[in-house]
Amino acid sequence: MRHLLAWTLLAAATLAAAPASPSTADTNCPQLSTTWYGDNRAHLQQVIDERGTCSGPARHPVAVFDWDNTVTKNDVTDATLSWALRHDQLLRPARWKDTSAWLTDAADKALAKACGTGTPEPLRTSTNPRCTDQILDIRENATTASGAPAFAGTWNHRRTVPQYAWVPQLFAGRTPAELASYARAARTEALTAPIGTTRTLGTHTVPAYVRYYDQQRDLIRTLQRAGFDVYIVSAGSEPITEVWSRGVGIDADHTIAIRSVLDRRGRITPWNQGCGGVPASRGSAIPYIDGKRCWINQEIYGVQGAAAWERRPWPRRPALAAGDADTDVTFVGDATGAHLVIDRNKPELMCRAHDDADGRWLINPMFIDPLPRRADPYPCSTTAYNAPDGSRGPLLREDGSVVPDQSDTV
Repeated sequence: MRHLLAWTLLAAATLAAAPASPSTADTNCPQLSTTWYGDNRAHLQQVIDERGTCSGPARHPVAVFDWDNTVTKNDVTDATLSWALRHDQLLRPARWKDTSAWLTDAADKALAKACGTGTPEPLRTSTNPRCTDQILDIRENATTASGAPAFAGTWNHRRTVPQYAWVPQLFAGRTPAELASYARAARTEALTAPIGTTRTLGTHTVPAYVRYYDQQRDLIRTLQRAGFDVYIVSAGSEPITEVWSRGVGIDADHTIAIRSVLDRRGRITPWNQGCGGVPASRGSAIPYIDGKRCWINQEIYGVQGAAAWERRPWPRRPALAAGDADTDVTFVGDATGAHLVIDRNKPELMCRAHDDADGRWLINPMFIDPLPRRADPYPCSTTAYNAPDGSRGPLLREDGSVVPDQSDTV
């Protein structure tokens, strides 16, 4: 990775200035204890030492992590949806169109035919594979089982994606406590299942296991011991993510995800809370790409209105940020100390990481079943950028220059 010499010289200067007393070092300079790829552990430790209690008291730097496939292997919202489908815990809506502002007529008809409509009684998805298939195809592919587009219309593609917003909407009529109970049951099941296990839902093969990454658990706990305020920001459902984040010592107040609006009885509705001056809607401003920056600015730094969508000054940004996908590229890029990337071959994020414009991007293979090195360069100069209108274009640096195509070197 570029700029290794700069990292090495800075690390040497940091070590030279570190307290000489072992007792002081033990107290104020907590150390990472797990193995990382290449020099990543040393770079992460440098950020911890520079920004945390090792550098002096009364520091409260912020670190922010994406959740699914960053802190865990596999998606915990999908694991909960899988459990709910197998235990008939989704309630049938009066109209499927009510679940999403962008659901197409084709999707509405396909869901109505496979799953029915009417009174909000539990869907018998455990014994109705056609209904399960329709739901999973829309969630995974944004198409019906026959391949017709499931969503259409206009939305900002850097602030939301309809099939992500759709999962919390599927739990409309349930309470957050009920959804959390499904997440706990799914968590127990997924942590017990052997690594690599799959199951069949309808005609889909889906992961049956989830694991916390030991390295990320150790990093989060080391950051906390060094005085960092550690947050999760996820495009999953908040009650589900809160169940899992407790397993790495992060409480509900430090867990940010899709927040459903509740009705007067305290039940989940198809509406989500808004961000950055965008009011409550059926999914227009979720923690997704630029939406993650907005939610971080609003919920962590107290920035209100349209300013929450903008990159804030250096002291008002996370010191460390970690993610695995294009949905994380904006907030990970905002970090001032280290941009930690778990490599899943996602083009926009990996172009930023390999370009390494500020010398602080750290790429780590997945800790479980890492992907092989990508054979072809990432198309940074042509189609890596996800534009707000849904088109793809060249990825630009801050100075306006085009990021050249990048080879996978990890």
